[in-house]
Amino acid sequence: MRTVRGRTDHVVVVGAGLAGLAAALHLLGAGRRVTVVERGTLPGGRAGRLDRGGYRMDTGPTVLTMPELVDEALAAVGDSLGDRLDLVPLHPAYRARFADGAVLDVHTGAEAMEAEVERFAGAREAVGYRRLRGWLEKLYAVQMRRFIDANFDSPFQLLHPDLARLAALGGFGRLDARIGSFLSDERLRRVFSFQALYAGVPPARALAAYAVIAYMDTVAGVYFPRGGMHALPRALADAAADAGADFRYGEEVTELERSGSGPGSRPGRGSGERITAVVTDRDRIPCDAVVLTPDLPVAYRLLGRRPHRPAALRHSPSAVVLHAGTDRTWPGLAHHTLSFGAAWKSTFRELTRTGELMSDPSLLITRPTATDPALAPPERHLHYVLAPCPNTDIGPGVRAWTDLAPRYRDALLTELERRGLPGLGAAIEEECLVTPADWAAEGHAAGTPFSAAHTFAQTGPFRPRNLVRGTENAVLAGCGTTPGVGVPTVLISGKLAAARVTGPPSPPRSATGRIPGPARKGTHV
Repeated sequence: MRTVRGRTDHVVVVGAGLAGLAAALHLLGAGRRVTVVERGTLPGGRAGRLDRGGYRMDTGPTVLTMPELVDEALAAVGDSLGDRLDLVPLHPAYRARFADGAVLDVHTGAEAMEAEVERFAGAREAVGYRRLRGWLEKLYAVQMRRFIDANFDSPFQLLHPDLARLAALGGFGRLDARIGSFLSDERLRRVFSFQALYAGVPPARALAAYAVIAYMDTVAGVYFPRGGMHALPRALADAAADAGADFRYGEEVTELERSGSGPGSRPGRGSGERITAVVTDRDRIPCDAVVLTPDLPVAYRLLGRRPHRPAALRHSPSAVVLHAGTDRTWPGLAHHTLSFGAAWKSTFRELTRTGELMSDPSLLITRPTATDPALAPPERHLHYVLAPCPNTDIGPGVRAWTDLAPRYRDALLTELERRGLPGLGAAIEEECLVTPADWAAEGHAAGTPFSAAHTFAQTGPFRPRNLVRGTENAVLAGCGTTPGVGVPTVLISGKLAAARVTGPPSPPRSATGRIPGPARKGTHV
């Protein structure tokens, strides 16, 4: 595995989102001195928080899976998940509501879900679910360490016996067809294939290998931290600070100071291959290496170079999110509720090809106060409505959303009231509407928080790499690089970025105490 060149004693991590925090913890665990620079006043990045009228609104992801990856990051500094977070397993993980009025509770326990599928669609479908679950488990086992939790220097690294195993499992077929080989009920097939939207590819065109996301959602378990999802980055940041990280909040990186790496070179704001300092709007921070976690356009602008690709990056769909604090709730809502419209294939066509807003939307409704009532004032409730929409490359542009946003908000409320949430609009006391224009203002390419789509040509070794040619001591992390989009994969990206600085990680240290360890120099193999 290639690593950065030269000394790596002091590493500056740009961005205190989940990727940056994971990178910081793994770097600290390997004995590096770490400074984290964050333009916001709180850690979290996309996983931020908004306080309005006593409502504590999570502004980023609402679904937490694979908490062992959080524990792994904390263990790097001798800490543990149990000491930092109170995680509540969600039962059901989701409630799916369909246009025909049917309701399915999605359980991650095998027996509970088999019984629910039999109730919902009959004994034959329950047998199909058991077979599907076994396939998902095998798919995950083949992919995780070899193709997800791995740094790639060349596509030739794919040539491994696990590639043949993945092919034998049907991983290179189409997702919807593979799910359909286990389940014939179209509604059930949606529950195990809608996750392809996270990858930015319709199920009809997504590789079956992407069903590994369905494994995380429907087999491994879904959790919620007390205090809201923002409690996750807060816990990681607190652990990193306790382990010695220096956090600089409210500072924006404006420039990377560079110098040549040859004999006789001088420091300066030049075009050399080595970064010698991170310049912010307040300070200059000398460093030996840098981990950059902003979205790719921002990271490439700071680096002053963009890798050549044979085709421009294609971006995932975006989302409109309505955060609503209300004086009532509705008994049919679980913590997470999937509200499916009657349309399906046409919905993905609108989101990824024609650039139209969903004519018959499928929505994710999250009610975090179902699990943690303290996130709202007494007798009040929080609701988070996520409506996928086209990104600004193919759909309405940033300026169009100025007029479109209030009209779309009203349309969403009308549709939700029609689907069994009467009086939702009148119940709202505090709200915040987020559109692609807001994501673009945060620096996200194509106005989407979901970054580059996971097409085959943008996955694994073909995704933008975390080492950028022409810069010998900078590494990328976050959803735009390896391995991709989602809380678990972003945490992994931070670990992979740290490994580019330190070399392969050592076994985690005991939680009984921290072992400082000497700073080491990077290698280049």
